[in-house]
Amino acid sequence: MSAPRPEAPALPVTFRPTLTRVVLLSVGLAMFLVITVVALMLERLNVAERISFVFVAALFFGVLALLSRPKVEADEAGVTVVNLTRTRRLAWEEILRVNLRSGDPWVFLDLSDGTSLPALGIQLGMAKQQAIRDARALRALTEARSAGDDTA
Repeated sequence: MSAPRPEAPALPVTFRPTLTRVVLLSVGLAMFLVITVVALMLERLNVAERISFVFVAALFFGVLALLSRPKVEADEAGVTVVNLTRTRRLAWEEILRVNLRSGDPWVFLDLSDGTSLPALGIQLGMAKQQAIRDARALRALTEARSAGDDTA
């Protein structure tokens, strides 16, 4: 049942849902441009109404940009998990396990303080196989780093 252990990638490495990010930013930009052009073309709108159209378009783009923000960066010192609104830096020793179970939307990191941290930068979304490869690579990095530091 256990898959062959993947080799840990070279550090530093960044994991992010690239296809999801491209789609979100492309749609956001297209919608911003369409709404802005419509606001400028409608002759019956006054300046305040045009500004409100552009503001709503910018707000929409901002939300999609926020949704495209997640990533997981690993370097020699540890892992940085960037989720929608929060960023958390973890030392390798703090990460006990990297989980991507069947039905999970993204990776969860089991931490030494007894909590679990979602890592949205590795999510199944539109690129399931890439997410599985990234989760395995992060797991291999975590196992390699914790095995080397196990002095207790």
